[in-house]
Amino acid sequence: MSDLLTVENVSVRYGVLEAVRSVSLSLAAGETLGLVGESGCGKSSLGRAILALEPVVAGRIGFDGISVHTLKGAELKQFRREAQMVFQDPFGSLNPRLSVGAAIEEVLFVHKIGENRAGRRERAAALFEDVGLSPDWLSRYPHEFSGGQRQRIGIARALALEPKLLVADEPVSALDVSVQADIVQLLQKLQSERGLAYLFIGHDLAVVREMSDRIAVMFNGEIVETGTSDQVCDDPQHAYTRNLLSAVPDIDTALA
Repeated sequence: MSDLLTVENVSVRYGVLEAVRSVSLSLAAGETLGLVGESGCGKSSLGRAILALEPVVAGRIGFDGISVHTLKGAELKQFRREAQMVFQDPFGSLNPRLSVGAAIEEVLFVHKIGENRAGRRERAAALFEDVGLSPDWLSRYPHEFSGGQRQRIGIARALALEPKLLVADEPVSALDVSVQADIVQLLQKLQSERGLAYLFIGHDLAVVREMSDRIAVMFNGEIVETGTSDQVCDDPQHAYTRNLLSAVPDIDTALA
């Protein structure tokens, strides 16, 4: 498989703080790379940099043959169609004054998808069905849904533009274990159906393993270990990885 995403010696800095330090990784089309580490290790900063939401001070991010941080105007807008984010807090990423259907239709309108409002509403309804929600709920508002349902809405909105890549930033960490399992299974189903690539960011190595083909372990802004999910979790080489493994719950029962 050819690489859809390449990150080459990328650094991200906030003032004097170097949040990401000379990180390199790659992700193929249709693959899931798990990026795991404790809070503050730089993993979310790296995810935002990959989507050109944070500037880089060194290195290069390539996506489908283009250099992300040189994009402007229409080219940047096109990139944003092909690479989307699923947030940790879907409630915070949804406008409380908009119905959830209107929130999805707004994305379609901005990117000129759908001939008219009826067409955009039809597309929003199909997206709701894809994530296991009733289209009858499109007129409801974010506060009327549970946390797991709101995350499904966030996923539907991210899929509205038919991206090739989803950066999922701690998408299940705020959910109960049984709901985490449901969202993991949904993401896996959508990947199988759509050929999506995922950068799956998390701190719980059990969840990241369940989702990922490969795992990169991040500590203090650096990648300290990479390998297949089985290699990293069954035969960890770095002390930090072993610490992560000793601290996580087992979700196998919930996923059975």
